[in-house]
Parts: sequence; structure tokens; C-alpha cells
Amino acid sequence: MIMLFKKFLAFLKRRAVFTVLTLGFIGGIVFWGGFNTAMEATNTEQFCIGCHEMESTVYQEYRNTIHYQNRTGVRASCPDCHVPKAWGPKMVRKIQASNELFHKALGSINTPEKFEEKRMYLAKREWKRMKKTDSVECRNCHEFGSMDYTLQSRRAAPQHMTGFDEGKTCIDCHKGIAHQMPDTSSLTDEERKEFNLQ
Repeated sequence: MIMLFKKFLAFLKRRAVFTVLTLGFIGGIVFWGGFNTAMEATNTEQFCIGCHEMESTVYQEYRNTIHYQNRTGVRASCPDCHVPKAWGPKMVRKIQASNELFHKALGSINTPEKFEEKRMYLAKREWKRMKKTDSVECRNCHEFGSMDYTLQSRRAAPQHMTGFDEGKTCIDCHKGIAHQMPDTSSLTDEERKEFNLQ
């Protein structure tokens, strides 16, 4: 009888380990699927302009640019320019964005006046971030190696070639493309040089 009881306990142990492993595996898939779904839900233009601070300011500016409406119908939305595609950098950016949600709760930019007061600070922060990442979000669509300089304007082609030779990245020259340029009159000479605004 004792031997039968020991066999039964061994069976339960094996079954418990199998059950725990199976539930852990299924739980992991559900967690990962839910996490990924949440990340993608926060990676949409509708989510980005869900707060009136963005919808009534930068979104309205963006709607008047070539990135919103153009002859080819190709649109770059908020996450295309502000969130990297690769998983690791995307997670870093999402963590950084939690600070933006914190300031949303604080009401730091909840009026057009407050937003304008912070526009230069926000722009400098974004310019630095894009410079640090070599404008990776721009290069998701604008691949340097695929540019045909013969099809560019007489002004753009030599500037692109010189910029690439000097190791510049998109944001060095292309500020104010999708949003209104902030008033740069308060910048120091050092900041003007740093942000290529001479």
C-alpha cells in the first residue's frame, strides 16, 4: 500500500511540474500578446493626438505639411517620426514617453500659452534625441543610399552630398519640417552651433 501511495505522489509531482510549465508557457504567450497589443495601441496617431494638447497644436501644424498630404499619398504619422521601429529602441522611447504622460497629468502644457512657453525646450529635446539616433526615424523612409541626386533640385543635391560627407544627419538641416519652428532668438551662440542654426 505504501508503495502504491509513493507512486501516486510521484505521478502528482510529475503532473504538477507539467501543469506549472504548461500554464507558465500559456501565461507567457498571453502576457506577451497583451503587452505587444498595448504597445501597438499606443503607437498610433489617434493615441498621440488623444490629448487636446497635441491635437490642437502640433497635430494642426503637421496637417499643413508634406508629411501629412502630398502628391503620392504617402503619410508619415506621429509614431513614424517619433518612435523607432526596432523593438529595443522602441521600448526605450516608450519609457521616455511616460514622462510626457506625467506632464500631461500635471497640466504642464494644457493650454496653447503653456505649450508655446515650452516649445523651444521640447524642440531642443527632440532635436537632441534625433541627432543621437542619427535620425533613424527619418531614415525609415528616406534612405541615404537610395537618393538619386540627379532628381533633386539644384540646391538640395549638393547640400545632401556635402551633409552626408560631413557626417550630418537629417535633423541637422531639416528642423521645422512637420511642426512650426520655435522662436530661436533666445538661443545662445553655442546652442545655435549645436543645433546647426547659424
